[in-house]
Amino acid sequence: MKILVCIKQVPDMESRFKPNAGGEWYDETDLAWRMNEYDEYAVEEAVRLKEALGNAPEVTVLSIGPDRVGEALKKALAMGCDRGVHIQDPAPHAKDPWQIASIIAAFARDKNFDLIFTGMQSQDRGSAQVGATVAELLGLPCATTLVGFACDGNTVTARRELEGGMKGVVRLRTPALVTCQLGLNVPRYPTLPNIMKAKKKEIQAIPVAELLHEEPLAATAAVYPPARKGGGIILEGEVADLADQLIGILKEKTAVVR
Repeated sequence: MKILVCIKQVPDMESRFKPNAGGEWYDETDLAWRMNEYDEYAVEEAVRLKEALGNAPEVTVLSIGPDRVGEALKKALAMGCDRGVHIQDPAPHAKDPWQIASIIAAFARDKNFDLIFTGMQSQDRGSAQVGATVAELLGLPCATTLVGFACDGNTVTARRELEGGMKGVVRLRTPALVTCQLGLNVPRYPTLPNIMKAKKKEIQAIPVAELLHEEPLAATAAVYPPARKGGGIILEGEVADLADQLIGILKEKTAVVR
């Protein structure tokens, strides 16, 4: 069995974001970077499957981006993936989901992967389109938003989160693609010995131009911060006076009190 896991490196969500000079993305200066949270669940599930099947499957982890994505790939290798693939792209944010999916599909098309794992969506763009589009391009059955997973080698049983708190169970014949989300598992922390082993694992570098042959279908027009909201008012004094002040403010600024 051959397994592919697709991951993305995203800014730490605690970072201070601001638009870049062109206004079409955020300024990447001084940002901290990490593996996309949903992709961590995908890596963990792929490694668990490898362990359950006696370490027979080969798990390849793929990421698209500049040199810095090597850190995310190394983390996935330390978690238990066998080899990495770095699609070298200095500006992945300039690619729309269709192009990103096309790049992944172009790499995977002749590799005969039995299972492809992706995150449900990326934390920065949040389109939730790439995984399902890869499946469509490769002609694979697809199950999204997984919170439960089992595989006997030929059949995947996927437990999906639906609207209103409901769950659904679907079965897919391999080869197949699944997208993973919160609740599927608890990603492991790489141990020091595995971090050291990861340094010796292969990371293949492929220029994005060798795989990208599609024009974008969508373009980001603008990125901007949310509008500033008015500041609050602090009232001080005795309770009776505060009540009168509050009623006066409500009469003046709203239609709540007449």
